[in-house]
Amino acid sequence: MRHRAFLEAAAAVLLFAMAADAQVTVVAEHNRDEDAAADFRFKAVPQPARNDAATEATFSIIDGRRDRNGADVEALHDGRVPSGEDVPAANVFFRAVTDGGRLLVDLGRAVDVACVNTYSWHTSTRGPQVYRLYAADGKAEGFSARPKRGTDPQDCGWRLVATVDTRPKTGKGGGQHGVTISDAGGSLGTYRYLLFDVSQTEAEDPFGNTFLSEIDVLDRAGPPPQAVQAPAPGEGIETVEMEDGKYRATLETSQTPDLTPWAHEELGPLLREWYPKLVAMLPGRDYEAPRRFRIVFSNDMQGVAATGGAVIRCGAAWFRRNLKGEAKGALVHEMVHVVQNYGRRRPRPGATRPPGWLVEGIADYIRWFLYEPQTRGAEITRRNLSRARYDGSYRISANFLNWVCGKYGRDVVPKVNAAIREGRYNEQLWKELTGRTVQELGDEWKADLATKLGVEPDA
Repeated sequence: MRHRAFLEAAAAVLLFAMAADAQVTVVAEHNRDEDAAADFRFKAVPQPARNDAATEATFSIIDGRRDRNGADVEALHDGRVPSGEDVPAANVFFRAVTDGGRLLVDLGRAVDVACVNTYSWHTSTRGPQVYRLYAADGKAEGFSARPKRGTDPQDCGWRLVATVDTRPKTGKGGGQHGVTISDAGGSLGTYRYLLFDVSQTEAEDPFGNTFLSEIDVLDRAGPPPQAVQAPAPGEGIETVEMEDGKYRATLETSQTPDLTPWAHEELGPLLREWYPKLVAMLPGRDYEAPRRFRIVFSNDMQGVAATGGAVIRCGAAWFRRNLKGEAKGALVHEMVHVVQNYGRRRPRPGATRPPGWLVEGIADYIRWFLYEPQTRGAEITRRNLSRARYDGSYRISANFLNWVCGKYGRDVVPKVNAAIREGRYNEQLWKELTGRTVQELGDEWKADLATKLGVEPDA
């Protein structure tokens, strides 16, 4: 009872028992990306260990296919954790467009298992964990050590220990997830084999398989667990406070010390001025924008930047080339995504998922027409008019949105944005706001552009 009372008192702890034995307790915790620590520190779930019984175990996938963009299965018991929230090479995950698979852990000997702990980290739907844990000593008659899907492990010598599902009721569940499976009596049992039957977290897109970071098996007779060590922060970690501490951004240039001066001298002032502005530009009913977010510069990342939840990851190579050019504007675009926060609610009946052209078009509208209009970076010219479509995304959609706001009112974009965030967007909204369908608006926009440029509308 003391154990249960302690866990119920811990914030953000999900406590549930879903197993063949009611004495088994499953505790799951979720650190959102903005609260995540590099050493996977939770309130009730132990930190990952580097000397547990799984360290010398043999891990193998017995059903399903590992995604080659990820790590080999050895990464699951090497006592190391990912350096960030979207590092495929440091995580193990099943191939895209598949529903998980089965993972076998052979401890090599009979172990009196005190608990089994699992850890994952991703910015979006690949963060949560969904699996069934089975255990066996290998001595049962008819035991099969490698049961494929379609075979119930309980029919061939396995015991169902627990069912785990850390998906949140709302949102995508991005961040760190930690799970500890234990028994009120102190021992889950004596086993040599563990079987994880892993399921995908969602099937709305191809990428719903969990980024598994580490699996620990603690031996009751083993040495005290030694927690993984977080990298020393050193230089390159700066906190930027905005509006007297109401908002706070963490700038991480530990991997890229050459970018530290720019982040301090140029990016810091940009955040102080523009993040509060963006919050004010994109309000919503009963909505509060993220108060904490991170900007991480990574040498490993390809491309420009990507935002997941409240974490902006930046490709250092691109930023080095563009510090005097598009670097600041690119980060304004990404900060808009932080404020948009479209994953907070599920769509209502009749609503559509956030259209990609609006997700990116709104971000580029604010960047090119409100932050840096002098650059004329989203201008439509004679050369690209024929290819311009209102739903062309990024700069083209930004131009369309700016035209709509100029003709029908500057509150159109904030209202559309709020509808998307609240899960009630559909195309009828354009008719309600402007008296025109979005297709009619697109045609009218192109006609006005053609007149302005002195070309035929169908050119």
